Amino acid sequence: MLVGGAAVEFYSGSTISTGDFDIVTARQDQFEDILRKHGFVRPSGPGKATRGWIHPDLQLGFEVVSSSLLDGMADRDRIVMVRVGTDGFAAFVSLEDMVADRMGQYASGSAPDMLDQARTLYRLYSDADRAYMDARIRHETAGDYGIEALDG
Repeated sequence: MLVGGAAVEFYSGSTISTGDFDIVTARQDQFEDILRKHGFVRPSGPGKATRGWIHPDLQLGFEVVSSSLLDGMADRDRIVMVRVGTDGFAAFVSLEDMVADRMGQYASGSAPDMLDQARTLYRLYSDADRAYMDARIRHETAGDYGIEALDG
């Protein structure tokens, strides 16, 4: 399942561009075997420390960030399935959970730009489930923020 920057880029229609693909999978070994078979490598050497995989020709990066979706707090019924090509699908974390994740990162103090990302996504989706989003934001921010923080 795609989370993080890839999900933000998807939901924002590339208004926000990150260039990385954060993945949640309970099958990390199998996923990384597939990446390896398709030419992805783990960069090494000075200044190249990463937990992820890069394709040297395509310059795409993938990183498995967790084995469970938002530490099990996301509603799995809200996962968004998107057709890829003629015979595949990609799974995305829900918009509401993505906004809550960004707010959690903002609240931690480690990523001040995440508030702008959360606000952009919120503005793009007037039909989002506001009650669910508010509950998720409050959980991710330990009650410091709610949906009203997105109106700024």
